[in-house]
Amino acid sequence: MGFFSKLKKAWASPEDVAQQALDKYKKEQGLEIESRSVTSSSADSFQREDTGDVTSDATKQRSDAAPVPTEDWQAGLTLALRQAEPKLSQWLNIIVEGIEIKGPVLWDRLTFLFKALGAPASEAQEFVSQFDAWLTEMGYQAVSEFKSELQYRLALVLELEDEEDERDRLFLKLSEGISKTREQITKRIDSLLSSHSKLDDAFWEEFEEILIMADVGMEAATQLMENLKERARKAGTDDPEDFKDILRDELEDIFKVPPRIEAVNPPEVLMMVGVNGVGKTTTIAKLAHRAQMQGRKVLIAAGDTFRAAAIEQLEVWAQRIGAGFFAKAEGSDPAAVAYEAMDKAVNEGYDLLLLDTAGRLHTKVNLMEELKKIERVVGKKHEGAPHRCVLVIDATTGQNALSQTKLFNEAVGVDEIILTKLDGTAKGGVVVAVTLQNKLPITFVGLGEKMEDLRPFNGKDFAKALLT
Repeated sequence: MGFFSKLKKAWASPEDVAQQALDKYKKEQGLEIESRSVTSSSADSFQREDTGDVTSDATKQRSDAAPVPTEDWQAGLTLALRQAEPKLSQWLNIIVEGIEIKGPVLWDRLTFLFKALGAPASEAQEFVSQFDAWLTEMGYQAVSEFKSELQYRLALVLELEDEEDERDRLFLKLSEGISKTREQITKRIDSLLSSHSKLDDAFWEEFEEILIMADVGMEAATQLMENLKERARKAGTDDPEDFKDILRDELEDIFKVPPRIEAVNPPEVLMMVGVNGVGKTTTIAKLAHRAQMQGRKVLIAAGDTFRAAAIEQLEVWAQRIGAGFFAKAEGSDPAAVAYEAMDKAVNEGYDLLLLDTAGRLHTKVNLMEELKKIERVVGKKHEGAPHRCVLVIDATTGQNALSQTKLFNEAVGVDEIILTKLDGTAKGGVVVAVTLQNKLPITFVGLGEKMEDLRPFNGKDFAKALLT
């Protein structure tokens, strides 16, 4: 929606944008705009019962006041929001204060938050409508069940993913997600550092064992150690106390994403590849969900026509998140599905096409030929497509993920990697191995089953979380 600059203006400029929004709302409703000051600084001033009777403490204190319109609760809400620290989490806490379950009260407050930020009423209504439908689909009622998902969606819609508070929240989620890997690696490193007085050959041999145990792999472990030794030499140190800083810097360099041309001829086409069981279907749904929250029109195409129930499973996800969906009969030619889906995406004005593909064992050569055919067909229909080939791999498979990456990359030219189930493995060293050996960026990591658990991967944060 592009609200970030408006948000900054609303809470960081001298102009009283939030009050203007309130006055505009009253004017639209034909209500009297009173000239008064609200003195209550407590969020209690905008609490109300589900009956809809709403008053502010400041107004009730005036015996000569005219009858208070039901919308007057917004004055207290405005003041509370403006006095809060300018963070999404703080504003959301105010919005849900005193509300235990979903309902009209919550929807009213969310709608007002959007209005105070200058968003069109239609966009606020669309957000509320979609979120309410999702809650019904998931069977959620209590705010405690969906608050984190609500904050995630607001961060996407309001373009606040880069906000400091949201980055801290993501770092915490990442840190929790790699706790098993951290326990496997960091504790061993700490023990290693305490038992050596310098970075000698014995130290490096033991460190190599730690890397292999964490599924970094022999080839990647050797390369990583050579890089670390060179860093230590250039820094002029063999002190174990400097080792973590050296390792952290090296990991940050490994995960640096090279610049690339982001512009595409719309619609953008992502070809999703990966073997069965890695979480490709749910990853597609999560990517579609993110894109829609960012205002894009998304079409999902069911190109995995061979796996039993694959089409039905993807259709359920598309319905759940409100994305467009295209499929043909089970057993249809995947390339034909891709071609017709591309036609639909162009003719109906979609911004993004997520193309699912078959995921039979990567050792079957015919699968790779199939993927090449899909690439050719889509490219003929829409020049430049597919714009990105995204490989989904399962972190729990360790070294097997490395062989999958190699084979898919050789066959269709993988552009980026999404690593799922990182929260379920103690061998997260595969993150390092995949990146180091294939020079491919990891763009997202899966840290759980919820929609909000597919998160952008930040190498600097990963290194920090791993070695904390």
